[in-house]
Amino acid sequence: MTLAIVLFILTYVLIFAFSEKKHLVALISAVLFVVFGILPVNKVFSSIDFNVLLMILGIMGTVNLFIDSKMPNKIADFVIDKSKNVKWMTVYLAVFAGIVSAFVDNVATVLMIAPVALTICKKLNIRPVPVIISISIFSNLEGAATLVGDTTSILLAGSANMNFLDFFVYEGKMGLFFIIQIGALLSAVYLAFKLRKETKKIDREGSTNVKDYFPTFLLCGTLLTLIVFSFIPNKLDITNGLICMGFYLVGVIRDLIRDKDIRILKNNIMMIDYQTLLLLASLFVIIGGVKEAGVINEISKLFLSISDNVFVLYTCLVFFSCIISAFIDNIPYVATMLPVVVSMSLSLGIEPTILYYGLIIGATLGGNITPVGASANVAAIGILNKKGYKVPLKEYLSYSLPITLVAVLSGYIIVYLMYI
Repeated sequence: MTLAIVLFILTYVLIFAFSEKKHLVALISAVLFVVFGILPVNKVFSSIDFNVLLMILGIMGTVNLFIDSKMPNKIADFVIDKSKNVKWMTVYLAVFAGIVSAFVDNVATVLMIAPVALTICKKLNIRPVPVIISISIFSNLEGAATLVGDTTSILLAGSANMNFLDFFVYEGKMGLFFIIQIGALLSAVYLAFKLRKETKKIDREGSTNVKDYFPTFLLCGTLLTLIVFSFIPNKLDITNGLICMGFYLVGVIRDLIRDKDIRILKNNIMMIDYQTLLLLASLFVIIGGVKEAGVINEISKLFLSISDNVFVLYTCLVFFSCIISAFIDNIPYVATMLPVVVSMSLSLGIEPTILYYGLIIGATLGGNITPVGASANVAAIGILNKKGYKVPLKEYLSYSLPITLVAVLSGYIIVYLMYI
């Protein structure tokens, strides 16, 4: 067990120290877990959740087609047309980014909407920093709202055996989607208050032309099919992954037939985020190894040593996750903590729902606290830096801290009242 713990801790330290190479760090660690015999070779493939990997791969591919179609930009045009001034443009774009991010990857959402905001800010001769920061924070805030919104949601669904509709209503109670919407609404109220002096009028020129409507149908078809199959009992464990991959392949094949250009396939394949897929696959192996060594049970005992009171453990889990995710990627953290939550709930003799939700709320929303806590924030800051705009930490925190506090506290209270 000692070797497993050392490798596990070292992996996290190196992931944090070399964030741009975290997928390689995780891969090397996974290989070492197998080489040292911590995880037997015959258990490697069974420890990898291929359903989760296929879901992410399929959704990434379909989203790439969706972005390339220019449909998100068209929708953004509509949102901006409804804006009276800079304050409401910022609030509407942030809320719109959140809605999109509930179904599309957070970073992809920022990359879709930020250029539109930059163009408008340039025309109005205003600093784009508050607008871009707001877009990134809300895109990260809404990521956990649905099964397909964020990698952490897909991991949760895999661990808790949740389907698409479970994110809306779970065990006859309000699901994560509505819990997060309440936090987003309260956050939007705060944002509008903070920007109350930004009253410059909006006058947009030009309009986006949608290149292709088919990817929109593909994305909607993916979501609807996931919903329909959520009602089917005893389906294959890999069903959701096959659905997501199926729609993506339909899109790629259709483009190949239409354009008769193999470069279409090559370009689309190159746009997939293979680093995240490799990171997740490696983490599944690492977690399988620490489970095999009994480390998960020890971490569970460590939490339980704090208290055997569900409220106390729930509170610790929410705010500990919030703080941790402000500085490290929430994907490896959530992937590690999900089995810990299961172990804790078994020891306490309770349903794991409240602890599941506490983990996701804290880990997902907590990433907004710092500019490096979530990939969407890193992407947003990078966009601003490329345009020559510096983002002082104080200015960033003036948005992130109040919004995170509002969203986390509202979710924390609602989950406790419903599931305790």
